[in-house]
Amino acid sequence: MIPTFLKKLGPGLITGAADDDPSGIATYSQAGTEFGTNMLWSIIFTYPLMVAIQMISAIIGRASGKGLAGNMRLHYPRPLLFFMISLLLIANVINIGADLAAMGDAVKLLLGGNGLIYAVLFGALSLILQVFIPYTRYVRVLKWLTLALLAYIATLFFVKMPENLWHEVFLPDIEWNKTYITTLVAIFGTTISPYLFFWQASQEVEEIQQKPSAKPLAEAPEQTEKNLQRIKLDTVIGMGFSNLVAFCITLTAAATLHANGMTDIASSADAAKALEPIAGESASLLFSLGIIGTGLLAIPVLAGSAAYAMAGAFDWDCSLELAPGKAKRFYAIIGISILVGTGLCFTPIDPIKALYWSAVLNGVLAVPIMILMMFMANNRKIVGDLKLGIVLKTTGWGCTLAMIAAVTMMGCTLVF
Repeated sequence: MIPTFLKKLGPGLITGAADDDPSGIATYSQAGTEFGTNMLWSIIFTYPLMVAIQMISAIIGRASGKGLAGNMRLHYPRPLLFFMISLLLIANVINIGADLAAMGDAVKLLLGGNGLIYAVLFGALSLILQVFIPYTRYVRVLKWLTLALLAYIATLFFVKMPENLWHEVFLPDIEWNKTYITTLVAIFGTTISPYLFFWQASQEVEEIQQKPSAKPLAEAPEQTEKNLQRIKLDTVIGMGFSNLVAFCITLTAAATLHANGMTDIASSADAAKALEPIAGESASLLFSLGIIGTGLLAIPVLAGSAAYAMAGAFDWDCSLELAPGKAKRFYAIIGISILVGTGLCFTPIDPIKALYWSAVLNGVLAVPIMILMMFMANNRKIVGDLKLGIVLKTTGWGCTLAMIAAVTMMGCTLVF
């Protein structure tokens, strides 16, 4: 029973786990450090929204047999497509650079040495694995890497829980000031990110290509019920795992760093270092190992989603199952994204500012993409006779409106 159950988990589980990348860890750690348990409610609030929008992206890919960018190219204005793909590529490359830097710092914390060298090695390892291992084997590697996130759940066993925890989770004291709103927007942008939409939709297309009996649901409606059940199970568990880990990271920072008077950190690696004198060496070790494991998972997703988006926009051959020689441009984007991201580690760019502006890009970019996704999911030329249920449709639009509100708040914060 367990092996069969695990086989049903794939794109949703990997997508959810990749959401807790080192840059996400830094965001959640900062939220817990600065506001204690008073920001935990937002992680619970985003869970149903995240499930809905990721399910919709998966359904679009499974129903049409094309990724999000491919459908945009066929059904929507090209200038809009190229504008959004350009922003996605920039945001992903910045994220890759920040994640590699955090991974390098985590290893430096554990072993000493030069963090930049470790970052370069991680970049090279990620590129080699993604280019030279076929999809059917590579996806198994990614599944196993999701276990790295258990480190953050385990970390909670080494800290003392706040007495007022559940009161502040369900009856939070929301602060209507610039710092609180900016952190709230950062959590939204970190949790609901465009690269996750592109990745999960494209992974559903990969599933069709690798299974001879599988067809796009628009062409084979008899496969709809079985696949929608699989997508729902996969996404609910994957996003649930993601948000549980985000909750644990924020709570760990709140129960240790915030509780001991610390209100600011510079990176996820700084959070791990700060944990040691407060929660013990084991907690710091687990936190650092989690940064490395999630980075190895997130970098392929960031580079891969950029490559899928570019390939869909320009109608290139794209599949992680294809040999590099048969999809040169697709793999070139993966390689360029990782190499440029690695290069950012050697620049004087402040990684925290880089993450902030990539979050701004992701937040702004998410709005038009989510609006288009909602229209795609109701376009018969794309999904055939498949119709979203009323709950999924309502929650999907609710997620879109929530992101619009978050971007509006972010704009007001930047202006005022």
